[in-house]
Amino acid sequence: MATSETSAGDGVVSGSTTQTGSSAAAASPPPIPLRAGHMAMPDVIDLYMAHYAGRDDTRAQRLGWWREQLAAIALQDLTDDHVHAALEALATQPARYWSGKDADGRSIFKAKRRTLAPATVNRYGASLAAVVTWAIKRRVAPKGFIHPCRSVERRVERNERTRYLSDDERYRLLDACRQSTWPRLYVLVLMALTTGARKSELISLRWSDVDLDRCVAHVGRTKNGDPRVLPLVPAVIDELRRFSAGPSVLLFPSARRVDTAFTFEPRWLEALKRARIRGFTFHALRHSCASMLAQSGATLLEIADVLGHRQMQMTKRYSHLATTHKAALVQRILGGIK
Repeated sequence: MATSETSAGDGVVSGSTTQTGSSAAAASPPPIPLRAGHMAMPDVIDLYMAHYAGRDDTRAQRLGWWREQLAAIALQDLTDDHVHAALEALATQPARYWSGKDADGRSIFKAKRRTLAPATVNRYGASLAAVVTWAIKRRVAPKGFIHPCRSVERRVERNERTRYLSDDERYRLLDACRQSTWPRLYVLVLMALTTGARKSELISLRWSDVDLDRCVAHVGRTKNGDPRVLPLVPAVIDELRRFSAGPSVLLFPSARRVDTAFTFEPRWLEALKRARIRGFTFHALRHSCASMLAQSGATLLEIADVLGHRQMQMTKRYSHLATTHKAALVQRILGGIK
């Protein structure tokens, strides 16, 4: 049986249901063998996930897909041709989106008309590259092993199509969220829109991470492994005070299992429909935050700091939105030169 993975802006793609690394998290990770190039790639992936301490909750799903593609290949035999062929096939698959659950509680995914975006394919390539890099650094790979992912060209990402909300769409969406049957949808969306935080960062927050008096929330470790502080605007603080609970409780808990985040996606899709907004994902709230900052004069460095970007290349997709600010800057400093 196949499972699926959600990816910002691109829906989902089939992967393995193998719980790579999940069961190992509770026990001590297995020892790392020395120069074990004969290991099959699925075993290398499982070993990597058993030792993985990052916060990327989609990595196991992507690597589950790689387990299937490289099932019969040993680490020492892995070449760039294997990686290239797998990613080429992946790029032809249709993107899918989550559309709720069936009567048995299983997720339902529907295919979109377009194929997976280049950014999604690149993320799959990056997940395998991380495994191989780890195997080389930890001396699992044979001596002199050449990293097969480094000679596979990344796809050009269509960042110019980054979707963000117009002012009118933003008003309609927030109004629709206020009307949701789940009372915390409004504050969740407002936090995403005003902090630029990722969904995984927000739904993992507990009340012990939030300081309402100082108006901040602490993300212990981001997807990139860095500590991060989220400034909270007054409207968010006011809303959060309505739901304040014990330190160990999640901000957005399930009604049935308080230690599990609420599955808010159906309510989110209902709000989008009520607001008459199409072609928009929850992750795009992060883009909307960046776009509002850029259009209000924030520098790319400031936007990168808010979003938690390590590389400025990720932030440059918003540079075209800051043209007015750049023009004013040039005129102020250089306008008097003759």
